[in-house]
Amino acid sequence: MGKETGFLEYERRERDHLDPSERVRNYKEFVLAPEAGALQQQAARCMNCGIPYCHTGCPVNNLIPDWNHLVYESDWKHALELLHSTNNFPEFTGRVCPAPCEASCTLNIVDAPVTIKSIECAIVDRGWEEGWIAPEKPERQTGKSVAVIGSGPAGLACAQQLARAGHAVTVFEKSDRIGGLLRYGIPDFKMEKHLINRRAVQMEAEGVVFKTSAEVGVEVSFKALRENFDAVVLAGGAEEPRILEIPGAELPGVRLAMEFLTQQNKRNAGDDEVRAAPRGSLTATGKDVIVIGGGDTGSDCVGTSNRQGAKSVTQLEIMPRPPEKEDKALTWPDWPLKLRTSSSHEEGAARDWAVHAKRVLGEGGDVTGLECIRIEWKDGSFEEIPGSEFTLPADLILLAMGFTGPRRRGLLDRAEVELDGRGNVAANTEDYATSDAGVYACGDMRRGQSLVVWAIREGRQCARSVDEALMGATTLPR
Repeated sequence: MGKETGFLEYERRERDHLDPSERVRNYKEFVLAPEAGALQQQAARCMNCGIPYCHTGCPVNNLIPDWNHLVYESDWKHALELLHSTNNFPEFTGRVCPAPCEASCTLNIVDAPVTIKSIECAIVDRGWEEGWIAPEKPERQTGKSVAVIGSGPAGLACAQQLARAGHAVTVFEKSDRIGGLLRYGIPDFKMEKHLINRRAVQMEAEGVVFKTSAEVGVEVSFKALRENFDAVVLAGGAEEPRILEIPGAELPGVRLAMEFLTQQNKRNAGDDEVRAAPRGSLTATGKDVIVIGGGDTGSDCVGTSNRQGAKSVTQLEIMPRPPEKEDKALTWPDWPLKLRTSSSHEEGAARDWAVHAKRVLGEGGDVTGLECIRIEWKDGSFEEIPGSEFTLPADLILLAMGFTGPRRRGLLDRAEVELDGRGNVAANTEDYATSDAGVYACGDMRRGQSLVVWAIREGRQCARSVDEALMGATTLPR
């Protein structure tokens, strides 16, 4: 694939970024698009490796070597067709996916992997620029109707596939705009929201109907959906946050990461409603901020805090500090455990590992600090290290410790479908059917907190199962 000797001739080169001092002044994307010639060189690094492990490293099974070769040959339009054959929204994954495909790249065994994510993003961005991406309307209508609950990546992918199969699809979203956590959980500096709006326009032209501010189980009756639609898909995500159960955690200065990120995204959209938020407007301006949780959400809180003008930002992680580099002989082609420094970390933050929060300090109802202790992990549990206590100053503590599963109240209480041992909706990956005939589940609501690319995969596969159940056969791909 690509150029036979490309991996020997060209070094890996990532996309350039604006300088941190410049990009923290606003919330716009700061990744600079490479020139076509540079991308062709990067695509030329794709090896004719015989067994492309990147196929299995990628949850949607992107045909990576094929479109790498087409980019090398300057056949961008055909590359876009192949990219869309497995992924409905590559402009999303090309920006926010951690790229497990690159970890699985054969070249990664002895060298740096192919810049798969950058090439993917460039293909779809060029497709939009050239006007190659247009609504794909079905040739016929089936007369069947499907309700999709949730407009995150799983719900959007499922809805688009079903609409293209000729079904009448209605998407119900509890928020005021579609997109789920793509809209309100991911900062604009990582993915600007006009990308979601553009896809919504395409999907509406394909026949999808969006109903926003329509929470099923609250404003919309789940029973009515079961009666009025031939099938219902639960794609509402996993939004139940993991909370901090320590003394002082009830203070107003201890807030959930999603509350913090959502408010800023709403401000960026020009909304005034953040002023009427249940717990008031929330900013990091001029504050000592502590982010508890070392994952992507925590990193997003770091980047947002810096843009808001925080006095200081510290990110804490309960797990030990990962190694600087992975042992490729041990981990390849699986996703490796190693230290990952995000663009937000580069903008400024103190980071600490193997730290357990013990008590939130406060005075007059305000947060003033966080008492912590260092820990060591033994046999799957941690032990506190005596004498390692320390206190950090804090005005705002953001909880970014992940999610425990889908919210029960509202939708799932009304749906009464069986849940698995982790509290997710029980459904397998063969047919995505729940315990209630005609009701399906996909994405984080089924599998638990995961990646955008996994949500897209499950939405596509669920759509195929729904189509087959309604029509007796299907031509939709898995």
